[in-house]
Order: sequence, then structure tokens, then C-alpha cells
Amino acid sequence: MQEKMPIAIVSDVVCPWCFIGKARLETALSNHGLTDRVAITWLPYELNPEMPAEGADRASYLDAKFGPGKRKEIEIRLSEAALESGVTFNWPKVTRTPNTRMAHMLIAAASTVQRGSEMKAALFKAYFQDGRDIGDLETLVAIATELGFEENAARDELTNDELRETIIGLEAHAQKVGVTGVPFFIVDGKLAVSGAQTPDVWTKVFAQLARETA
Repeated sequence: MQEKMPIAIVSDVVCPWCFIGKARLETALSNHGLTDRVAITWLPYELNPEMPAEGADRASYLDAKFGPGKRKEIEIRLSEAALESGVTFNWPKVTRTPNTRMAHMLIAAASTVQRGSEMKAALFKAYFQDGRDIGDLETLVAIATELGFEENAARDELTNDELRETIIGLEAHAQKVGVTGVPFFIVDGKLAVSGAQTPDVWTKVFAQLARETA
């Protein structure tokens, strides 16, 4: 049986372009009949590594980061960019900017049973569409149980110091190798693709890989 092509994706669950980039990649994989021929690994990245554990009010945080009045403009641009990918944002519900370290721990735990992509999708939906606080322990436990994971096992993973240190180490490694923005894709261990690229760009990436393989 042919081995699956590995795609490592460095991203954050509060990054709207990561949500869009995931959908665009999935469209491209589907268009080329590659959906079942790739093995995706999710690697952590925190856009706001200094965010307090309890998170912050999103409007205040973004006003401070980008300037008053810019938030709505950014949201409109993101919503327009997302349209063709089938992604929707429910901005009025997204009221918190959370610390995402525990969310990354949950994705890593789910990945050990090959359900990392499923957890990633659930967290994107929970945050951007349902407005849930994905920095909150009880919210994350609830999301895990909704996917069929055992409650106590999820709680144990989210309070696991060793897993927390693993996430910190992976984030440090991403910075060390030069990842300064997300999403960032490493395809077949050979090609680096930065940003939420459209399906037509992915077509070129797949073609280049095919040429190199041949």
C-alpha cells in the first residue's frame, strides 16, 4: 500500500486565516483526489503567547493591537476572503481572545488516536462560529466529550504538565526554524507553503511535488 504524503500544519485555533487555510487545502485535496492519500499533523503556534490564562476581552485586545475602529474592517475582509472556502465567521459571538495553550494540548492528545484533524475542526467551529471560550478548561472538556472522548481522560490531558511542556517545546522549535506567521505548511518534508493559499496555488504545489517525485 502506498504511504500517505505527510503534511505538517503549523497554526493557531484563534487564527482566522488558519481556519480559511485549512478549508482551502481541503478543497484542493478533494479536487485532486488526495483527501485519503495525505496524513496531516497539526503543530502548535500561539499568536498571543503572553495572553493571560483567563484570556482577554477581544474588542479591547484588538483595538489595542490594531487601533480603534480597525476591528470591523478586518472582520469584513476576513468574511469576504472566507466566502469561497465555505468558512463562516460569527463575529458578534466571538467576544474573548483566549490563551490557546490548552487547546493545543487537546489537539495533541486527540492526535495520538488519529483524531487531531477532527479536534482542530471542532475547536475552530467552537470559537469562530459558536463563540465559545476555548481557553477555558471546562469548555475544552465539554468539546472533547461532545466528540466522544472520556471526560476524565480529557481533563487529565488538559492538566498534564508533561504534555504542556511538549507543546511549549514544539512552539519553540517552530520559531527556531523560522516560522514567523501562520498558517504554515510543510508538504512531504520538502516544500514549505506559507499563508492561506488558494486551491489554484495548491495545484501548483502538487504539480511540483509530482515532478520532483518523478
